[in-house]
Amino acid sequence: MTSVNGGDGRLASAFDSPPAKRAYVRRLFSTIATRYDFITVLLSYGQDRRWKRQLVSLADPRPGTEALDLACGTGDIAFGLAGRGARVIGLDITHRMLQLASGKQRTRPAKAALVAGDMMALPFPDNRFDVVTTGYGIRNVPDIATAIAEMRRVLRPGGLLLSLDFDRPSNPVVRAGYLAYLTIVGATLGWVLHRDPDTYRYIPESIRRYPGAARVSAVMLEQGFTSTDHIPVLGGLMAIHRATK
Repeated sequence: MTSVNGGDGRLASAFDSPPAKRAYVRRLFSTIATRYDFITVLLSYGQDRRWKRQLVSLADPRPGTEALDLACGTGDIAFGLAGRGARVIGLDITHRMLQLASGKQRTRPAKAALVAGDMMALPFPDNRFDVVTTGYGIRNVPDIATAIAEMRRVLRPGGLLLSLDFDRPSNPVVRAGYLAYLTIVGATLGWVLHRDPDTYRYIPESIRRYPGAARVSAVMLEQGFTSTDHIPVLGGLMAIHRATK
C-alpha cells in the first residue's frame, strides 16, 4: 500500500510548512476514514464517545440553536447536537468522512447538514452560529491561530466554542511515556491495518508539536474571545476547551 507520506516514510516532513501539513492531513484522513471510529475508540480506551457526550452537554443546545461542528468526521458530535434539537451543519475537509457520516445518518432521527470545507476558511458569514464545536480538529490545522479566528468570526456575540482534543502533558516524564505508548501502538496499528507504520504515528508526532491546552486557551484570548478555560480529561492527557465570544 502507498504510504501516506508519499512513499518516503519521513513523517516529520508533514510539519515542514502549513501547506505540507494541510496536504498530509488530507491524504491521511482519506486513508484512515473507514477505520476512524475503531481507532478513536481504541486509542481513547473506549472513552471517546463519553467525552463527546460531555462536550455536547457543555454546549447545552436547545431546539433552534444554530450549531457548526468542524472536522466532523463520521458525525458523532454533529448528531449529538442535532439530537438535542439544534440545527446543525457538520463540516469536514475529507469527502470520505462525509460519506461515512451520511451513511450513519440514515439510521438517526435527528439530521445534520453535511458539507465539505476547510476550517481555515469557513464558507459562512460572520455571526452565523450560536455554537461551534470540534473534535480533534484544532491540533490538525496548518495554523491554529487562523483556525480559531475563523471560529470566532462565524460565532454570534456571546456564542460558545467547544473543542475536544489530545493535550500535551507538561510533565516531561508523563509526556515521554504517553508519546512512547502512542508511537508504539500507532506503528503497530498502522502496519496491521495499512502496511504503513507511519499512518497512526502522526498522532504522537502532532502532539509533540502541539502547544498544549494552556497555550491554546491563550491563543483563543489573543484572537478575541472574551473568556476561555479548559477541562482536563483522562488525567490531563486530553482536554475540552470552552471559549465565549
